[in-house]
Amino acid sequence: MKPRAAFRSGERAQLALFPSLGRDIAPRDAQDLMAWPFFSLAKRRRVTPIDFRMGATWISVEAVPEHGMATIWDADVLIWAASQIVAARDAGLPTSRLMATTPHEILTFTGRGTGKDHYDRLKAALDRLQSTTVATSIRQQHQRRRHRFSWINEWQERLDGEGRPLGLELILPDWFYAGVVDRTFVLTIDRAYFDLTGGLERWLYRIVRKHGGQQEGGWSFDVSHLHLKSGALSPLKQFAFELRGIVRRQSLPGYALAIERAFGRERLTFAPVPADPFEVAARRMGLAVDNRP
Repeated sequence: MKPRAAFRSGERAQLALFPSLGRDIAPRDAQDLMAWPFFSLAKRRRVTPIDFRMGATWISVEAVPEHGMATIWDADVLIWAASQIVAARDAGLPTSRLMATTPHEILTFTGRGTGKDHYDRLKAALDRLQSTTVATSIRQQHQRRRHRFSWINEWQERLDGEGRPLGLELILPDWFYAGVVDRTFVLTIDRAYFDLTGGLERWLYRIVRKHGGQQEGGWSFDVSHLHLKSGALSPLKQFAFELRGIVRRQSLPGYALAIERAFGRERLTFAPVPADPFEVAARRMGLAVDNRP
């Protein structure tokens, strides 16, 4: 996306600027984004739409060939935004859909490098978030009502006189912002989430965190049901194979996974693992924790 002097619409003039609070805040995720198929789980470009129907809930996600669909890695930008909004709200500070930050802050908050290639990937992610369109019945008073939006309404780089980046500004959509401002729609996630490299792993952690929470008895899902909720293009057989690999690795932070088989069907079960007090304290201080034997 080319730098520009100002947003094309008058939306920016109507919004107060919300400067970010920095990177040392807890990561938060929007529960709606954790529970439903809104993003591509593949690193290769996806243009095939997501067309999801389950009961009264429906979601349609469309991409443009130039950029492809927003991915679950691109969604880290939205996690960063949700974290900033919740932290400011909890501190009694005003928030806004118009946010100001730096690429360096987003990259470090989400555990990325800060080299030129990472900056370029962030800009590509912002383009995908802006060009991907979503229509959904979720959080609509009347289920037939259509709410259509993009993950980012607009974004722009701020440059100095020599073309060096000073920061960036972006405008969030009403649908996303309203869900984050309502504290009942947001959950804290483990910072180790950003270390997960697989798209299915990342999606599964969000599902597990959303539904398993801290319930002692855990939760479970039929594997075919999970496949439907993922929006993945892979067939059920491949999806189940990859899921079993994640269970073998036990790679989701804070949760123990298992596969149960009954009557010819597979079911994923998961439950929270009691946290080590030392590990919790270390992570709060931003220290790395090595859990390898």
